[in-house]
Amino acid sequence: MGVAPYRRNRTARQNEQISRRVAGVVPYVLLAFATGLTPLLDASGRRSELLAFGLAAVIAVWILWMYTLHPAWRQRPRVMAVFVTVLLTLTAVAVMLYPWFGFFSFTGYFYVFALLPPWRKRMIGVGVVAVLAGISQAGGLRPGTTAHLAVLFGAIAVNAIVACAFTWVDHVNDVEHERSERATAAIAEANHRLEATLSENVGLHEQLLVQAREAGMLDERQRMAREIHDTLAQGLTGIITQLQAAEQAGQDPVERRRHFDAAIMLARESLTEARRSVHALRPEPLERALLGEALAGVAQRWSALNGVPAQVTTTGTARPIGHDAESALLRTAQEALANVAKHAAATRIGLTLSYMDDAVVLDVRDNGRGFDPAQAGKPRTGPGGFGIVAMRQRIEGLAGTLQVESEPGLGTAISASIPVSSPRAQANPACEDAVAPESARR
Repeated sequence: MGVAPYRRNRTARQNEQISRRVAGVVPYVLLAFATGLTPLLDASGRRSELLAFGLAAVIAVWILWMYTLHPAWRQRPRVMAVFVTVLLTLTAVAVMLYPWFGFFSFTGYFYVFALLPPWRKRMIGVGVVAVLAGISQAGGLRPGTTAHLAVLFGAIAVNAIVACAFTWVDHVNDVEHERSERATAAIAEANHRLEATLSENVGLHEQLLVQAREAGMLDERQRMAREIHDTLAQGLTGIITQLQAAEQAGQDPVERRRHFDAAIMLARESLTEARRSVHALRPEPLERALLGEALAGVAQRWSALNGVPAQVTTTGTARPIGHDAESALLRTAQEALANVAKHAAATRIGLTLSYMDDAVVLDVRDNGRGFDPAQAGKPRTGPGGFGIVAMRQRIEGLAGTLQVESEPGLGTAISASIPVSSPRAQANPACEDAVAPESARR
């Protein structure tokens, strides 16, 4: 796009240089030619010839001084307006006295076009030159017949119409050229801004990649922290508890064996879950059963280890709710049970899994000693340690909510809710397609 404007500008400069060279020579040549015709065509005598020579000399000196010798004045509109006005006046006098000076009058078109930029002034100047040319072509202003007057006015009209029409077309072309230059400049500016925007977008894209990489690393760290807490930490806590219980069993071999077996089972389960966490697989209880059945199995094993009855109740119509949601609710139940074993000293615990139209809710309640919820979220300090933080991160990561209600001496209630699709939409694929976004259907 940069070559075409350069070529146009170069051509315009070349045309302007040629015009200046012509203007520096042609007016003097035509003026000399018209003056040379005076002795041949003027029969008025020696005095008339001298007047013609003097008038031609004045015109030549005026052009020489105002235009040829002072090129810098051409950039001063007011000075050039005076120059053109005086020149046309002298030319008019010469044409009125000597019609053959019409050969020189045509040079007025050049000066008008070159030195009068406003098109209205240019139109007036062109009209004056056209009148002078018409008078010259008709033989001058002298008393004559009707036919002479008709020729006079006809010549003036033809010259004026042609010259003014040409001036108007030139003005329209100038307007279109300026508009084209503005459009080209606007396009160039738009391209420049587009290049700047593209460069900025490249930088933003690199920043987004860095942020996405960092966010992925942070998410993976949080996932591993939650998995380690839900598997290794809980398993090790249970193992320590069983070993302490075995130590306290004294000389009872049966009781000691039971606690040792429980510790071995916990170690194996923790090792299995740790391996599954590293590979980001589903919790083992969910591989063989639905969420309600998996919760019942977890609660049964927990009761066997801790000697506290745990009742699991399922309400609503059980249905698959997605691997991530099931894993999050199962881990929440495991963490809640682990907290009860470590801190609550409860004698009864209940788990309720509720399948609703637009959500699945897990409630875990115990009648233990309770705690102050305001302390929840402080890492590794009592019942409000990292466990609640991990539960909240899991649930809120799936657009769910986690609520903890507790008072010292009045037990604890934890409620985790995760939004899911309604069973009606799942049972009716057409309805699901109707409400799903276009991108999902594709």
